[in-house]
Amino acid sequence: MKKALVVMGCVVALAGCVRPTDRGQQYVDGRFESILTPVPHVVSDSPRDFSLFNDQLAEVKAKSPSLVAKHQAVYQRLQAWLDAGGNVEALADFGLGVDQMGGGDDFGNVMFTGYFSPVIEMRHQPDALFRYPVYAKPFCDDDCPDRKAIYDGALDGLGLELGYSASLIDNFIMEVQGSGFVHFGDNDQLEYFAYGGKNGHPYVSIGKVLIENGEVPREKMSLKAIKDWVAAHGEEEVRELLEQNPSYVFFTPKAADPVSGTAGIPLKAGASVAADRRYLPMGSVLLAEVPQLDEQGNWTGEHVLKLLMALDTGGAVKENHLDLYHGMGNDAGERAGHYKHFGRVWKLEALAPQLASQP
Repeated sequence: MKKALVVMGCVVALAGCVRPTDRGQQYVDGRFESILTPVPHVVSDSPRDFSLFNDQLAEVKAKSPSLVAKHQAVYQRLQAWLDAGGNVEALADFGLGVDQMGGGDDFGNVMFTGYFSPVIEMRHQPDALFRYPVYAKPFCDDDCPDRKAIYDGALDGLGLELGYSASLIDNFIMEVQGSGFVHFGDNDQLEYFAYGGKNGHPYVSIGKVLIENGEVPREKMSLKAIKDWVAAHGEEEVRELLEQNPSYVFFTPKAADPVSGTAGIPLKAGASVAADRRYLPMGSVLLAEVPQLDEQGNWTGEHVLKLLMALDTGGAVKENHLDLYHGMGNDAGERAGHYKHFGRVWKLEALAPQLASQP
């Protein structure tokens, strides 16, 4: 996974600065002093759609007794609350408290990005078209080659090639996502390439490089914008761009099982997020106003209140940043690539018995 983001515009605390609202920012709850702050209740007039959450919760119950045991009180009370209609004003009546995330600007605006599972066409042996290898991790801890060295052949002859694609950028995108599906056309085999480690070099966003070089306007940056730039430039220029990111991800092939996150639970599109586990442990339940985008990636002016579960992590997903899983394939990639928008987020907690009233 994923993407590092610098919040645009001026620091909101400075006098005279205009607080941006073009990416769904809201400033309705005052200032927060910490990443998670207990609040008495949730106030939201956004339309509600909790329809996807039960399928995700069912996967947790089927796959991870340990997560269920850890969050049993929240899951049980949440189910009772949903069965009673899911009125956010009544959370405390069901023994559920809320901690609001402070947001990167300390005004409750939590960054949502998106990720997905690519599907890449590959071959087991290279040819004139399928010539870009994907590698298993070599035996290197502190001295792994960087991206440029790998592109120059540092791993050639070690038997680490897992397959060959026809697109250097497709391989790179699968690295950024952390995993992906691979279809081998030579034997019509579908495999899942799971995250297999990385080379230990720092991650540099190529989107940020394109913006700084004046190649793509900041407000137009998305996965689609990167792919459009790549399509308009030759292989040498594309490789030069990718080499600006010395980090490199390796993979481990597995059977084509459902996509699973760090918690080992199959992920449901629109119901799971990657999060910083220091603040949102795996299995945490979130109530979130998710920003809604149109087909061009513009914020529609609306949020939808959803239930999400933290089931994955990512190197760039820190503190007040959530990465929303969008599913598998190109359409999911297009949708995920647009997401750099803000919403409000509350973590659900089980209240102590003396603080909870009975419904």
